[in-house]
Amino acid sequence: MILQGKRVALPSAPVVHKRFEAHAEATPDAVAVVCAGRRTTYAELNARANRFAHHLIARGHGRGAKVGVCLDYSTDMVVAILGTLKAGAAYVPFDPSYPAARLRLLLGQVPGLALIVASPATAGLVASAAVEVVDIEGLSDHLATLPATAPDVRITGDDVCYAVFTSGSTGTPKTAAVRHEGWFNLLNWLTLEYGLHAGSHNLVVSAFGFDLSQRSLMAPLFCGATQYLMASRNFDAAMAYRMLDQHDIRVVHCASSTLYLLVDWETARGGDALTRLDYMLFGGEPLHAERLTDWARRAGNTCTLLHQYGVAECTDVATSFDLAGYRPGVHDIAPVGTPAYNTDIHVLDDRMRQVAPGEYGEICISGPSVGAGYLNGAGPESDRFTTVVADGEPLRLYRTGDRGHVNEAGDLVIAGRMDAQVKVRGMRIDPADVERALGRLAGVRQAAVVVDRTDAGDAELIAFLVPEDGDLDDNDVRARLLEALPRNMVPTRFRNVPRIPLSPHGKVDRAALAEELRQAGIS
Repeated sequence: MILQGKRVALPSAPVVHKRFEAHAEATPDAVAVVCAGRRTTYAELNARANRFAHHLIARGHGRGAKVGVCLDYSTDMVVAILGTLKAGAAYVPFDPSYPAARLRLLLGQVPGLALIVASPATAGLVASAAVEVVDIEGLSDHLATLPATAPDVRITGDDVCYAVFTSGSTGTPKTAAVRHEGWFNLLNWLTLEYGLHAGSHNLVVSAFGFDLSQRSLMAPLFCGATQYLMASRNFDAAMAYRMLDQHDIRVVHCASSTLYLLVDWETARGGDALTRLDYMLFGGEPLHAERLTDWARRAGNTCTLLHQYGVAECTDVATSFDLAGYRPGVHDIAPVGTPAYNTDIHVLDDRMRQVAPGEYGEICISGPSVGAGYLNGAGPESDRFTTVVADGEPLRLYRTGDRGHVNEAGDLVIAGRMDAQVKVRGMRIDPADVERALGRLAGVRQAAVVVDRTDAGDAELIAFLVPEDGDLDDNDVRARLLEALPRNMVPTRFRNVPRIPLSPHGKVDRAALAEELRQAGIS
């Protein structure tokens, strides 16, 4: 089964920052970035980025170089990113919200790293790096002496623009490299398909290291709008909502779990900042649509909810679905929709053959969004980038490892991970299926399921439940779940918790839940 995205011509040199430069020339006085009350125009941002690009080139870090960026959200961060791109280099986010041990691990996963851009507040976090750490604030006087015009660097769509870290099934972080052509194609699709324009102002709410944060950072600059940045290293729902309420922000990109927090915040306080948005683009983890239903049906809600799917290795987003089309009685799982421009979705069996419509298989992606591979790619995960023959021609694919099918309406449905299934008492189970069933039970606000091992080494399921009101009784939950699931899929234990922990990326932190089990002596 193949889903084909609309074919849209790209420029001969699909280079992302060229679109930003066009806006800087056409509307130089428009506000590009707002952070901590300071407004920076397109002309000012462009000049600062050009000067930083000249600095990198003079140091020998031009086309093909890899530049680390370890900065809190700030105008300096945007300058460093744009300047790196203008120099022809690729940037690599080192998220300052990560624990020190995690950053030390990541620093060893980027071969040929040229330098790291930091600030006085973040330089100590990457002090163990084997490369130079540059204080961008301390460079201000020197940068002021450099040309404010763009450097003359030839950059193509095949050049790498950024690389982000993914967890990797082997436990070692992988660094997924994204090409300009793929990123341009994504941002061009978002702009044209959803009519983004100079008034489509954006607020970044996800951590810098997250793949979706890269398009969230660049999307408003691609369409001539204003980028709003929170002066906070970690996600702060109160601050985010306050900014949404006070400014004319129209678009937010986030993980599903972050969206739940924002919706809960608005619902509890009776506000309307979210309902006034044009778009919420979200995904990255299994969706619990019931968490959004009541809010989405509020009178006067004009916000379009776009449920999206993709992977870091293929420029973040591959498909999109308007959640207004979700029907609980028809859809067991909320679809993720149809492909982005110039993107094809293949549902294949274990012999790389197409499955029939409705049949399950592995989701594979082809098109310009397929990235350049892993910077540190020598392990088995690099085999996910593969080539097959289609219509007599070689076709480059990325095997996502996700399991899904295409429904009767022609929308892609993601059922879980191929490798997330575990055998419990002889039956193969995907914990995501159990989470969806728990989330549909009355009284359950949110659920997360963790796989644990008994003393005998057998797999068992542990469910963490956030109740709507008062603790949930284990026996009652178990009895109601048995009405919807086979006994083998019902968790062995249930734990009431006040909240489900989130990772810096805004997703459910399953490692933290597993650690809670160990500390409680359950495992």
